[in-house]
Amino acid sequence: METFNNTTKVVKDDLVKKIKSGSKVSIAAACFSIYAYQVLKDELEGCDEFRFIFTSPTFVAEKTQKERKEFYIPRLKREKSLYGTEFEVRLRNELKQKAVARECTDWMKRKASFRSNTTREGMNNFLVVENQEDAYTYMPMNSFTTVDLGCERGNNISNIVMRVENPASREYLALFNSVWNDKEKLTDVTNDVIDMISTVYQENSPELIYFMTLYNIFSEFLDDISEDVLPNEATGFRNSVIWNKLYNFQKDAALGIINKLEQYNGCILADSVGLGKTFTALAVIRYYEGRNKNILVLCPKKLSENWMTFRGNLVNNPLVADRFRYDVLYHTDLSRNSGMTPIGLPIERINWGNYDLVVIDESHNFRNGNGTNTHGGEKENRYMRLMNRVIKPGVRTKVLMLSATPVNNRFYDLRNQLALAYEGKQEEINEKLNTKSDINTIFRQAQKVYNAWCKLPEKERTTQNLLSRLDFDFFEVLDAVTIARSRHHIQTYYDTKDIGTFPTRNKPISLYPKLTDKEGAINYKEVYENLSGLKLTIYTPTQFILPSKLSKYLTKEETENFRKGRETGIQRLMSINLLKRMESSVHSFLLTVERVYRYIFDTVQNINSFIQNGSGKLNEMTDLSGATADFDDDDQNTDLFSVGKKIQIDLRDMDYISWKRDMEADLGILSELISMVKDITPEYDYKLNQLLKVIKEKEEKPINPGNRKILIFTAFADTAEYLYENVAPKVKELGMNAALVTGSIEGRTTIPKFQAEMNHVLSCFSPVSKDRDILYPKDKNNNIDILIGTDCISEGQNLQDCDYCINYDIHWNPVRIIQRFGRIDRIGSKNKVIQLVNFWPDLTLDEYINLKARVETRMRISVMTSTGDDDLINQDEKGDLEYRKMQLEKLQEEVVDLEDMTNGVSIMDLGLNDFRMDLLSYMKEHPDIDHMPLGIHAVAHGEKPGVIFVLKNVNAKINIRNLNRLHPFYMVYVGTNGEIIANHLQPKDALDVMRHLAKGKNTPDMDLCRKFNKETKDGRNMGRVSQLLEDAIGSIIEAKDEEDISSFFSAGETTFQSGGFSGLKDFELICFMVVK
Repeated sequence: METFNNTTKVVKDDLVKKIKSGSKVSIAAACFSIYAYQVLKDELEGCDEFRFIFTSPTFVAEKTQKERKEFYIPRLKREKSLYGTEFEVRLRNELKQKAVARECTDWMKRKASFRSNTTREGMNNFLVVENQEDAYTYMPMNSFTTVDLGCERGNNISNIVMRVENPASREYLALFNSVWNDKEKLTDVTNDVIDMISTVYQENSPELIYFMTLYNIFSEFLDDISEDVLPNEATGFRNSVIWNKLYNFQKDAALGIINKLEQYNGCILADSVGLGKTFTALAVIRYYEGRNKNILVLCPKKLSENWMTFRGNLVNNPLVADRFRYDVLYHTDLSRNSGMTPIGLPIERINWGNYDLVVIDESHNFRNGNGTNTHGGEKENRYMRLMNRVIKPGVRTKVLMLSATPVNNRFYDLRNQLALAYEGKQEEINEKLNTKSDINTIFRQAQKVYNAWCKLPEKERTTQNLLSRLDFDFFEVLDAVTIARSRHHIQTYYDTKDIGTFPTRNKPISLYPKLTDKEGAINYKEVYENLSGLKLTIYTPTQFILPSKLSKYLTKEETENFRKGRETGIQRLMSINLLKRMESSVHSFLLTVERVYRYIFDTVQNINSFIQNGSGKLNEMTDLSGATADFDDDDQNTDLFSVGKKIQIDLRDMDYISWKRDMEADLGILSELISMVKDITPEYDYKLNQLLKVIKEKEEKPINPGNRKILIFTAFADTAEYLYENVAPKVKELGMNAALVTGSIEGRTTIPKFQAEMNHVLSCFSPVSKDRDILYPKDKNNNIDILIGTDCISEGQNLQDCDYCINYDIHWNPVRIIQRFGRIDRIGSKNKVIQLVNFWPDLTLDEYINLKARVETRMRISVMTSTGDDDLINQDEKGDLEYRKMQLEKLQEEVVDLEDMTNGVSIMDLGLNDFRMDLLSYMKEHPDIDHMPLGIHAVAHGEKPGVIFVLKNVNAKINIRNLNRLHPFYMVYVGTNGEIIANHLQPKDALDVMRHLAKGKNTPDMDLCRKFNKETKDGRNMGRVSQLLEDAIGSIIEAKDEEDISSFFSAGETTFQSGGFSGLKDFELICFMVVK
């Protein structure tokens, strides 16, 4: 009898001596590992027979479902231990398992047989070597692995094995033989074992490796998912017209949205411009209507036409068969208390609390959160209205927000939009999120990091840098509730065959026309100088009411500040509007200046007659509802345009002398402006003539053969009409038809007897993308080539038949410019190239921005003096001007995507949802992915040769979760030269690459595999790949050290020395993809 302590005296060495040629080996143990075979390879090769009993059920189907779950996991562990147990990680990381497995199966087919215990009865674990003259029994032999043979340490405190000789040994042998021959207790599993091991050296498809990665990383997520949060197929939404009109990436989004709405009650869809958010949202609406829910769509007035068309029983509704029945309201309707809505419901009788789903188009209009300008919350703003009327009362309301720009430079905007989903109750969402801090803290932190990042020098201010500074929790939140893809993402990760490609963008043409070429006439600069002298106190009478008399004029909802604030808002809007109209066209500018002049003139007359007669009343202007045509669509969406009560002010209660003095000064400036601008008639309007020149040149030299179409945008209806009147007759001479579409007046066109409603006009302007021939068969020959429109068509319209877009005025919000261009810069355009032309005022960008800044600052000073409150305009304005300047600078040089535009963060860089959805659909067809052996690989073709490793951290003491979102999984993409292409802190990049390489490749690429096998001698020589694996693990550890050191010097928890890595043993290789 002998004992082995397996540290100084090792079982394996003794077996080497005892197993001779002709020996018979019999083992009863819990599991078998190919690495144990590898250690004793030569001896086992020489033995006569090898019998193995799995002492617990292994490779045996469970009899009932009930037992299944409990035993499934341990059984799976036993079966998977064939490729090495958790303590043989190091061996597996040497990547030789392919070669070992091949030799092992070959040997098994010749010498080995395996049987498994099918009962729940226990049995001793031992190993018997039977030679001619004697037999040796080693016990306990818990498992046939390198640990039990004493080659690896494992996690046992002690690991003593005894060897007994005859006669005791014969008894063990007899016991083994009696069990071996008992058919009731054992069943033969030799073929299962061989099949299982041979999967290790089969060639695998890239797709399998991709899904295996996802399965490992997201399997916990799978446990959380229940059928309730997955779209319920029974509603038949996949058979709807809308579903079949969607592209793949839109379908992905729709399923993702339903899943998020079910889990978190809210979702922001922020796909970039031109990716068809409206259709994606309609598919979601269709799903919920199929479940008999009430749905409300809130959209800006200018976009209502679109939404109204899809719900109407109309000839030109392509989705008429889906019978949508959602309600549509404008954003501004939330601020009204009575009147009719666009779908004919009276506002005061709407059952607000009864909506199950609210879809908010352009949700960034709701980013201001609870009363920004109402201290003490005296008057509800539209955000609070939505919250208090629709979301909190009645049934549980889900909120889907559509926005092209959910994040600009303030993360709070995003939080305010999300708050709609959790009814403003923080605890609701905190429970559902898997984060350390609560949602408000998360956003506060993120904002802090962002502000610090903004102050960095230009070179360091990269998105990458910002992402590495932001907290893990922030990504968790975004991942949970947003879906955002950029065009770049779609082009890279989706098969664009069915979609078509995006057209190529030419460099934008920037034109800087002067006001006029008339001798001695006024120029932009002089106009601006004059404008900045205006006081416009006509709009702020409350400021001049004597303090003792003020209370007469205040109602109980209004405090003095609120009232002054509203007036200042109007005053500021007017002064900025004068600038905007100046930039738009001489014609619009003149109309507004004259209108303001008349208003001030009448008021001064009133005061003069009061001074003579001693009595007089003034009508105060409380809202702008009468002057909507003077404003652009974005301004009209503010609440200043809702009808307020007209209040009469008794002049005796006012300091009318100072007020009159201000107004008379304004009259002087305005009359001078009017006389100077009046001379500029259309033939001297230099900008207009330059536009005509551009149209003519495009007609003579089209950029795509035969395409004459031009889309002209302006912010104002007045300018649009002025252009139409001057452009239409001229282009008619060239044989082209023109049309005008503005939100406020009936459209017009040069085609005789043509009904110029918006959809009709757009269908004839872009017949292919708008299905004109199906929807308006009578108009097959009516083609509109020049379309002049305001921003009412800058969103949600597909006009990609056109290849030329002109911004006749540069909108103050750069997002609009991109959205305008997005009408023609869309997926599936038939045009090779597209062109953007921008008309800028004849000034340098600095002068231009400074002028704006001056007007804004001057307004701000008047706000402070009138209300004693300085945040009315919003403290971030200065930052906004800087930000806008950078954006405008960019726009002069190139056409950028929204997500590249912001120097902030676009939430595009952040979500992992696509991968989860991928995995779910794969699991439906391949439920057995959990049986895949670890450590397998595939070879795929890609641009950057190297290897993507998927590792799992197995040393529980270590956690560098601080930044890795996938902990305990780590993905590292190493180039062939050992350079790290994507490190473990950018898991999304690595997953994106993997997804791209694997998409649709469900069979192995045999040529590449042969090449790789030749290089590695069929897996026997994996030195190079092993080296890369060490580099990968090295990069994780190194990043950890850097992290430690920086966290040591920064505030917050230090990760310093909280258990370090020692390298290879701490990581288990899940799988890897070789990129050739």
